[in-house]
Amino acid sequence: MTSRLLRVVALKALLAALVFCSGATQLAWTRTAAHSFESFSKPQQVMVEDLERRTFQWFWDSANPATGLIPDHYPGPSFSSIASVGFGLTAYGIGAERGYITRAQAVDRTLVTLRFFANAPQNDSEDNASGYHGFFYHFLDMQTGKRFERSIELSSVDTTLLLGGVLFAQSYYDRDTSKEKEIRKLADDIYRRVDWTWMQPRAPLISMGWTPGGKFIDADWKGYDEGMLVYILALGSPTHTVSDKAWPAWTSSYPAQWGSFYGQTFLNFAPLFGHQYSEAWVDFRGIRDAWSREHGLDYFENGRRAVYAQRAYAVANPGHWKGYDANVWGLTACNGPGDITLRLPDGKEHKFDGYTARGAGLDYVSDDGTIAPTAAGGSIAFAPDVVVPALQAMKDRYGDDVYDRYGFVDAFNPSLDTDASPKEGRVVRGKGWFDTLQIGIDQGPIVLMIENWRSDFVWNVMRRNPYIRKGLQRAGFSGGWLEHTTR
Repeated sequence: MTSRLLRVVALKALLAALVFCSGATQLAWTRTAAHSFESFSKPQQVMVEDLERRTFQWFWDSANPATGLIPDHYPGPSFSSIASVGFGLTAYGIGAERGYITRAQAVDRTLVTLRFFANAPQNDSEDNASGYHGFFYHFLDMQTGKRFERSIELSSVDTTLLLGGVLFAQSYYDRDTSKEKEIRKLADDIYRRVDWTWMQPRAPLISMGWTPGGKFIDADWKGYDEGMLVYILALGSPTHTVSDKAWPAWTSSYPAQWGSFYGQTFLNFAPLFGHQYSEAWVDFRGIRDAWSREHGLDYFENGRRAVYAQRAYAVANPGHWKGYDANVWGLTACNGPGDITLRLPDGKEHKFDGYTARGAGLDYVSDDGTIAPTAAGGSIAFAPDVVVPALQAMKDRYGDDVYDRYGFVDAFNPSLDTDASPKEGRVVRGKGWFDTLQIGIDQGPIVLMIENWRSDFVWNVMRRNPYIRKGLQRAGFSGGWLEHTTR
């Protein structure tokens, strides 16, 4: 098994352990003219526009044009991540709207992708399937489209992130042409086939996954994290819907996660990706479930507070890492130098990790000085007033070492600036360690959330999707845009 796969397996185990340990009025903070794209300086606008286009280009260039499969990481050889595909399917619509590609190009690439997933083999074999019961394996072979290795699980959350892009395509491509009609049909077929009730060995909760050899993973989605969208789509299913008890079971662990961290009181989840993934597709502004009504905030406001808490943590810098300040911050799951221990100029030995779920919150702190630009970039819709300056500062301070043809590299570590031999990336003497590639699940939140901030585009498309609306309503959400009929 590759080191990257080992780290992903370890990350899933960590998150599973943490999960188990742990009125319809408008939100308090809304995007006003002071926070709009147009309110920032022209150089800052140009920087954001450039980042959005470069990040989109990563998806367009990295995909296999014959299948639509998108790699987990790129440039370089990689397996495919089905979650990357979900972000990519959405990025194509953004590209068409922004003029990076034509709508016809977006249609053709989307159609190739959906045809692959609609026809990919679904069975219980170890090696000759892409999925089973409508779910797909977390990682697929980029060429064959089948399960990448026997260690890879049939993933409920990664299938959900794929479906985010599938349902986006269903609602975005609404024209009366043969190709766009086929996109809508294929998207509907792919979603309807997912057997959510089968993925419930401990109902009403939903399992994290299944393998032919080990059967169901002994962990369920429970408590606030990226699994929110899993339940929304499971509740919205017209064919294999879960019971109304699922959402209360999911939220039952919230009390252990609610509290104050670095000046903010919110529902904690240490890595920022947990606040970004579901919200990249679903507009939670002004809509509330029973929990958020009781606590007087919506999930969007909760995400905003998480961003401010992480920034405050970086300013305090309890680990005394080099480079942290009000404009250089951001902890989330990302690459790293790679499981090495070094003695730094402070005279102390420090352990640096490879790919892991870095984060800072009440639930845990995992911080080895490695900063992930997606932590800030994917949070731009929550708090543009602190994110835009952060992105500008990282780019200005570290230049081409952190920012290349596809936008920001996945991660960097200013503290690791000595003579060292990292297992991943490279060290630039006097500046730090820098990754040399991007990861799809980190690129995705950047491009989707930039566009949501600029135009509400992805959110507006997803508001029209009947399955999203049904899932939210069955979870008890009301208010805001859910009270209005959309075409």
